[in-house]
Amino acid sequence: KTLKVLVYRKCSTCLKALKWLEVNQVVFDERPIKEEHPSYEELKAWYEMSGLPLKKFFNTSGLVYKSLNLKDKLPSMTEEMSEDEQLKLLATDGMLVKRPLVIGDDFVLTGFKEKEWEEKING
Repeated sequence: KTLKVLVYRKCSTCLKALKWLEVNQVVFDERPIKEEHPSYEELKAWYEMSGLPLKKFFNTSGLVYKSLNLKDKLPSMTEEMSEDEQLKLLATDGMLVKRPLVIGDDFVLTGFKEKEWEEKING
């Protein structure tokens, strides 16, 4: 099965990640995270499969994140908002989602950490 990679091409980290995939000859389907943002259903499935804390799915350095003042809200928000509500919030705007977002057969990676990618993707 081909990896699914959600990226924003104006993001330098995403470009680095795409380059890494190329160099490592990884076959993948690219999807623009802004134009084709993940749905609630997708996010829910990926979150459940990832085993990661939900806050790892938030693009904490993004403008949308900052404009919604989520930095101050997220810690208390994660207590006040159910996971379901957080997933719905993430589904409203692809720019809220941490990128690149990689979905494999049995793993999900948020952000680009070369070592982690080596282990999971090249295994």
